[in-house]
Amino acid sequence: MGKFINWVQEAFGHTVDVTGLAAAPTKAGNGYIQNIVPKTVSQTRQDIKTWTNAQNSAMVEENPKFFPIQNLYDNILKDLHLQSQVNNRILKSLSRPFSIKNADGKTNDDLTNLLQDKGFVFQVNKAILETIFRRHSLGEFSYKLVNNEPVLTFDCIPRQNVDPVTGYIYYDYTDDKKIKYREQKEYGSWLMEFGEKNTTLGLLDGCVPMVLFKRFGGSCWSELCEIYGIPPRVMKTNTQDKVMVARAKKMMADMGSAAYFIIDDSESFEFAKGVSTNGDVYANLMKYCNNEMSMGVSGTVVGQDTKNGSNGKEKTSIGILDDLVDSDLSLIEQCWRDTVIPALQALGVLPAGVMYKYDATEDIATLWKMVTEAASFLELDPKWIETKFGLKVIGTKKESETKLSLNLSTDFFV
Repeated sequence: MGKFINWVQEAFGHTVDVTGLAAAPTKAGNGYIQNIVPKTVSQTRQDIKTWTNAQNSAMVEENPKFFPIQNLYDNILKDLHLQSQVNNRILKSLSRPFSIKNADGKTNDDLTNLLQDKGFVFQVNKAILETIFRRHSLGEFSYKLVNNEPVLTFDCIPRQNVDPVTGYIYYDYTDDKKIKYREQKEYGSWLMEFGEKNTTLGLLDGCVPMVLFKRFGGSCWSELCEIYGIPPRVMKTNTQDKVMVARAKKMMADMGSAAYFIIDDSESFEFAKGVSTNGDVYANLMKYCNNEMSMGVSGTVVGQDTKNGSNGKEKTSIGILDDLVDSDLSLIEQCWRDTVIPALQALGVLPAGVMYKYDATEDIATLWKMVTEAASFLELDPKWIETKFGLKVIGTKKESETKLSLNLSTDFFV
């Protein structure tokens, strides 16, 4: 314990509240997560009925169960298009640099540089952002030994085992045994909660039918390719003669791997006359589903419509996505102010009077154009230029004293 306190004091540069730490668990590993019973998730085919039953289980007034809808979310996130859209939005926010500011509004460079390299900050921010898609996140801090040194980590408790409405943790979500985590002494310090408690099921709820329809369209398209790409073969023979049937089977098997069937010479077979299609109906369905998922996650369709796309359309779409990212950053700042910073202060990791902030976004291209236009009649600060644009300014460039001129005398024109 003493080695840990010395490490925190040296690393973070302030005195640790030993009283608060002495009452908290100091063992390596997690407290609640290590008691979660792992479960095997069924990989059976999902349909709209599965989605409806999962919604009803989560929205019931008494004893709601959230593991069906959360298992369904895990299942639909295997769709690569939806996965890329969610990751694009989350990673754009997680990659933004932040700063720790003191009460006077000035940046605390030491704490900022230290927290920029801490893995628990990334995990905390990711858990906050995932509440947009999955409604709720519950996680806990713990100290794990890495190379015989304590490292602060943050792990999200599986959402299948959490009931955010009534505030229970189920160590086995198929069992009724539970504990009320909001009444535990670790709540608000080692144990942190993000997201809404009594609202919708998250943004992924609207993506579920789109993924299911897309899988249906892809499956039908695959069957269409199988039927029309390699048509089945038909052989007529005397099915009452076992020798002839065996010879027919061997003959059809030796001719290739396409599907075949054998009928009696007195029978006939014809393909049903259906709608003539080359798969456009399935392609349009899958495109519609992809566009709907993009609209839900990114607010627009970005970089997908190669037929009708344009440079102006893509810039507008990226601007809409950036607005959503700015909103996500505001959510992170709010959660740090209300939940994370008080918890880290209770653990003695952060001092009092600090804030977690993101700098306002700037259009560097527009700003550089303004600088170049103003440089002709205004004196600019070289240090600001170097800090903002990364250009090493060593002085002003002298104008050349030698100027080319063309002197035309009266005798030039005849």
